Amino acid sequence: MPPDDARLPLSPEALFAELAHLGITHETVTHPPLHTVEESKALRGALPGGHTKNLFLKDKKGRHFLVSMEEDCAVDLKTLHTRIGGTGRVSFGNSEDMMRLLGVIPGSVTLFGVINDHHGEVTVFIDEGLLAHEMINAHPLTNEATTTLATADMLRFLDACGHAAQVLARVPNDARTEGDATITALNRRD
Repeated sequence: MPPDDARLPLSPEALFAELAHLGITHETVTHPPLHTVEESKALRGALPGGHTKNLFLKDKKGRHFLVSMEEDCAVDLKTLHTRIGGTGRVSFGNSEDMMRLLGVIPGSVTLFGVINDHHGEVTVFIDEGLLAHEMINAHPLTNEATTTLATADMLRFLDACGHAAQVLARVPNDARTEGDATITALNRRD
């Protein structure tokens, strides 16, 4: 077996096998590649649940973050670092780090990508608005499909991958200043 650093990213099929192993039911629909929220809205039809916008970010110290939010959620990248514990302003992570840590290419960033982060280098945040949905829709390691699963099951999956998500509280548009956002670890009863 190759060393951890030499592992190839998992395929969508391997992801589905892991979901089955965890007893997580899901539905997946295939579609042409989607690169933006606008493309997703135009093509997805009536898939129920919350639809994600995902940001793969890096701070000045080189720490990586995956922030998942409702597709229409506005985010201020100039102040986001204060809400996620980043050092200095955050910027988008590069495609090499994205592939190495999440096993995906730009346009395919997804919460499911943490299955490829074997060393826990990515800190995961989920917007509280997305967590309010009973179901979450996310790319299954490719932007050519969308997988729907229960929000509780997505959280269980993240835990199983060693990436317990932290909640990113919404900040009202008229109160966006440092310290107004709250980040909490998810408290779940198993």
